[in-house]
Amino acid sequence: MTGTATGTTGTPPSHAQQPAPHSCGTESPRLGAPANSCDCHMHIYDNRFPAVAGPAPLNFPVNAYRLLQKRIGTTRTVIVSPKVYGTDHRCTLDAISQLGSTATRGIAVVHPNVTDADLRRLADAGIRGIRFTVGKPAVAVTTIDMIEPLAKRIDDLGWHVQIHMLADQIVENADLLQRVVSPIVFDHMGRLPQPAGIKHAAFQVIRRLLDKGRTWVKLSGAVFPDSKLGSPTYADLTEIAEAYIKAAPERMVWGSDSPHALEKEMPPDDVVLFDLLAQWAQDEPTRRRILVDNPEALYGFPKSV
Repeated sequence: MTGTATGTTGTPPSHAQQPAPHSCGTESPRLGAPANSCDCHMHIYDNRFPAVAGPAPLNFPVNAYRLLQKRIGTTRTVIVSPKVYGTDHRCTLDAISQLGSTATRGIAVVHPNVTDADLRRLADAGIRGIRFTVGKPAVAVTTIDMIEPLAKRIDDLGWHVQIHMLADQIVENADLLQRVVSPIVFDHMGRLPQPAGIKHAAFQVIRRLLDKGRTWVKLSGAVFPDSKLGSPTYADLTEIAEAYIKAAPERMVWGSDSPHALEKEMPPDDVVLFDLLAQWAQDEPTRRRILVDNPEALYGFPKSV
């Protein structure tokens, strides 16, 4: 991998780090995380809280995630409520409280029967958006027809809708996505499959939405099967990431997707995933934008000096 990220405001430690659960490797990243860097996509699984939508795949509480933070150098976090908790947000809200409300935000999963009072309560607790994971409709907690009406309800809160669709679904629902009134955040680079990559029609759908100025993309999800080359370079995703960054560097954020709950074999090395940014965004100002400035704008973190 090229690009060792000189000139960053953070300094990567030279010694090996304690491994985090569900993450392999102990080396420190070559990419020095700037102060107030944010991991904008991760999940907490805590077996103190019962699963309501299938069995919890693993246990990954806050103290486990802190080991990963220490290793990669991020200090701000966006916790995305996972499917196993359905619309029960106790685990996510507890984790926000443990990690600290100043440095932590959350993304919730709600149904249309959620009350306005509940939405305000979630906002007060640090929630800043709602997620729709609909790639497998038969087991999904939410449905596509919930997106538009719920987007209208959460827009006044300053929230966004976070979309996790497969690329073909993005194309099928392009008109709906154009109508959504709130900002949109696409998970995992829009799940563009290989070998099509940016030639897939979903890329153009997302590009048109980016050009409207209220859409964001998460540079995350490298370990999904969308990458055919895989670790350690994930080189077939480089063209995708670079194209998004070129199109709208001011609306890109990065996420670890820890703890990689869907991985059936050896978990990935999260430092390798973090260091991909040194290849995707080869200048320090752009990396700082992705890790610090953009999360502040999207999630309302205190502005860095």
